[in-house]
Amino acid sequence: MLRREFYQRPTVEVAHDLLGKLLVRRHRDGMVGVRLVEVEAYLGPADPACHTYRGRRTRRVATMWGEAGHAYVYLIYGVHHCLNLVTVGGGAGEAVLVRGAAVVHGRDLVRRRRGPRVAERALTDGPGKLGQALAISLADDGLDVCDRGSGLWLADDGVRIRPRARQCGPRVGVESAGAAASWPLRFLAAGEPG
Repeated sequence: MLRREFYQRPTVEVAHDLLGKLLVRRHRDGMVGVRLVEVEAYLGPADPACHTYRGRRTRRVATMWGEAGHAYVYLIYGVHHCLNLVTVGGGAGEAVLVRGAAVVHGRDLVRRRRGPRVAERALTDGPGKLGQALAISLADDGLDVCDRGSGLWLADDGVRIRPRARQCGPRVGVESAGAAASWPLRFLAAGEPG
């Protein structure tokens, strides 16, 4: 399991290092493990695409202002639950959005949650799809991902993403953030197996 110190670093470093890590979800209906292959960094009050931009403090974003190594979950379009991992800590208001993963354990459970007609490659290739596959809800906001007892944690099983498979580019769906929409803060492990 990744220790809190892993998350208590600059957000871009954490985002890079999350690629290839295992995200494990233990839920009442079973356990799922996915390998992270796509993430996005959000850099706090100075980042127009971040939920804490200009120091915004609402009940929705309270977890982002807290201790690193906690899950920040929000609802988008009133439908999709998105999972973020709080970074830096100490009131920085920064996090990494978990955008995509490859299922390595619990495929049948993921398929039940996502639906029998969903193509294999589309099971967990977006933050909303991943949230559904992992049964993430607003009740998970604030979970300590450094504690297995929370039912949500990350681990390093030694898998390394090859340097040539690592890519970065602009974040997705943040066009309203002006120039910040083009910042290269989306990190992918292209063509990597789960």
